[in-house]
Amino acid sequence: MMSPLVGRLLLLLLLVCLVLPLYGVEKCTGNDAEKPNCTRHSGEGRAAYLNNMYGSCMQGPSGNPGRDGNPGANGIPGTPGIPGRDGLKGEKGECISEIFEEPWKPNYKQCAWNSLNYGIDLGKVADCTFTKLRSDSALRVLFSGSLRLKCKSACCQRWYFTFNGAECTGPLPIESIIYLDQGSPEFNSTINIHRTSSVEGLCEGVKAGLVDVAVWVGTCADYPRGDASTGWNSVSRIIIEELPK
Repeated sequence: MMSPLVGRLLLLLLLVCLVLPLYGVEKCTGNDAEKPNCTRHSGEGRAAYLNNMYGSCMQGPSGNPGRDGNPGANGIPGTPGIPGRDGLKGEKGECISEIFEEPWKPNYKQCAWNSLNYGIDLGKVADCTFTKLRSDSALRVLFSGSLRLKCKSACCQRWYFTFNGAECTGPLPIESIIYLDQGSPEFNSTINIHRTSSVEGLCEGVKAGLVDVAVWVGTCADYPRGDASTGWNSVSRIIIEELPK
């Protein structure tokens, strides 16, 4: 009967016989395989052996470039940077004061008389007080009423406006005249025509506050006066309006 030690030795010998041919193979290349002096190469791996037996494969042509991939997701926002330095000091600016004015509101007044019938030749005919709100505005004035002038020879009468007793200077007086070149033979002749007329204009430079606006009658320069009449048998009126410039 075989002892266990002998059995193990036989098994080991069998394994050596199976593995040994892989490390002690005679290898030659090309026509040298049949030469008797072909050398042996021992201790090479299985991969080297298969490479010499069957040769190596050639690399094929490069494929077409692939398509661009999908855009990646947005990255995480970075941390805020360091605050920059203060800039250079600027030049000194100009101080501009803004004036916010209220919208313009109408400001006007009318004074009227029924059958004024004022027969003076020199002096104030009628007046009307008005409250002017601003100094930078203008006053528009109008007198409407019947006027008459008669005389024996050439004569001229003048109707004009005053503001607080003075005629307008911004820019010029506001007036209206009647001139007769040839009078009637008799002072009390039947030539006695009354016509509704107007005296109108715009005056600048009148200060704000209470303003006495008046209509006067007087003579023309270098001409004698005649017999004047204002507001006969009809309504006379003064209209005053403040206007923005």
